[in-house]
Amino acid sequence: MSERFNLLSPEVKANPYPTYARMRREAPVCQVEPGGMWAVSRHEDVLRVLKDPQRFSSQGFRVATNPPWLGGNPFSESMLTMDPPQHGRLRVLVQKAFGAGAMARLEPRVRDLCRQAVAELPRGVPVDLMPPYALRIPAAVISELLGLDPARATRLKQWADLITGGVTTVRPEEEDRKQRARDAVAELRQYFGEVLDARAHAPGTDLVSELQQARVDGEALSKDELIAFMALLLVGGIETVVHLLGASLVVLREHPEIWAQLRSDRSRIPAFIDEVLRYEPPAQAAPRLTTEAVELGGVSLPKGAPVLVLLGSAAHDEAHFPDGDRFNLSRPGPQNLPFGHGVHFCLGAQLARMEGRLALEAMLDAFRHLQAGPEPMTWHRTLVVRGPATLPLVLHPH
Repeated sequence: MSERFNLLSPEVKANPYPTYARMRREAPVCQVEPGGMWAVSRHEDVLRVLKDPQRFSSQGFRVATNPPWLGGNPFSESMLTMDPPQHGRLRVLVQKAFGAGAMARLEPRVRDLCRQAVAELPRGVPVDLMPPYALRIPAAVISELLGLDPARATRLKQWADLITGGVTTVRPEEEDRKQRARDAVAELRQYFGEVLDARAHAPGTDLVSELQQARVDGEALSKDELIAFMALLLVGGIETVVHLLGASLVVLREHPEIWAQLRSDRSRIPAFIDEVLRYEPPAQAAPRLTTEAVELGGVSLPKGAPVLVLLGSAAHDEAHFPDGDRFNLSRPGPQNLPFGHGVHFCLGAQLARMEGRLALEAMLDAFRHLQAGPEPMTWHRTLVVRGPATLPLVLHPH
C-alpha cells in the first residue's frame, strides 16, 4: 500500500468498521497513522498477538501512554503494562475483589445506584444521556469500590480520559494539550495520594484499604505502586462501562424492535449486552511491542516494533462472525474478545456486564420508549477507546 490508513481521521473515528474491513482484505498487518504503528486487523492474528506476551509485550501500553514530554503516568506504571511473571504477582492482589462472590455481594448496591440515576433523568425532553446516566453509574460504582468521593465523578472521568486517549492522540505541536495531560497526572497523583494518606490513618472496607494491607513477596506496595493500581482501576472501571452504556442506548435508538423485545423478555438482556460489546467494543485497540523479530500475517516485524491490536476489527471479522457488521441479538455468545485475551483478560469483565445489565433493567422499568434528540450524537475520538461523547435522546415514561 502506498498510502497509510489514518486511524484518527474524522471519517474513521465516526465509523471505523468499513476501514477495518478494507484492512482485513487488503493489508491485515500494515503500518498506519498515527506514528507508523503496525496495525493487526484479522481475528486470527489478533488472538495470536494477545496469546503471546513473550513476543508481543504489554510494554507497548507504557510506550503509548507515557511519551517523553509527559514526565510519567501512573497508568503507564500499572500491571496492564507488565508482562509475566511480574503481572501475575500483582494481579492476584485484586483478583478476589472482582470474583463471583464479590460481584454477588455488590449487585444490590449497583442496582440501587442504577435506579437512582435513572429516577433523576428528565422525562419527555431532549437530554444528553452521557453525563447523567452513562458516566454517573460507573463513576458511582468505582467510587464505591475504591472509597472515593462520588461528587468528583466528572473530574475522575476527565482524568481517565487525559491519562489514556488524551495522551495517545496529542500531536507534537499541541503544547496546550500536553499541558492539560501533565496537569491531569499531577492532580490525580495528589488526590490519590491524599486518599492513601487518609486510609493509612483510618482503614476502611474498600479496595484501596485492602491494597494498602496487601503484601507481594512479603513487601508492602509502595505509594507509587498503589497510585498506579488506583489509576488502572479508575480507567478500567469507568472508560469501558461508560462506553458500553452509551453504545447500548445507541443500538436501542437505532433498533426500537429490540427495545420492545427486551421489555417483554428480560432474560435476553445478557445476550444483548454481549452483542453490544462485540458490535461496538469500548476498547477498540491494545498497544503491544515486539520483543524480537517476528512474522505476523505474512509480514516481517522488526524487534521493538509498536503493534496496535485492533479489537474492534477482530470483533467484526466476517471469517469469525458471519454478517459481522449486523447487530444480531441471537448471535451465539459470550463475546469475550472485547475484554482482551490471555494473561491480560480484563478483571472487571463481570462487573462491566453487571452494570450494563442493571442499568438497562432500570431504563426498561422507567421508560416506554426512547427516541433520538434534535441534535446529532458525537463519538469519542481516541485511538484506544470508542463510544458516544454526546448522546441526545428523549425518554418517554410509561
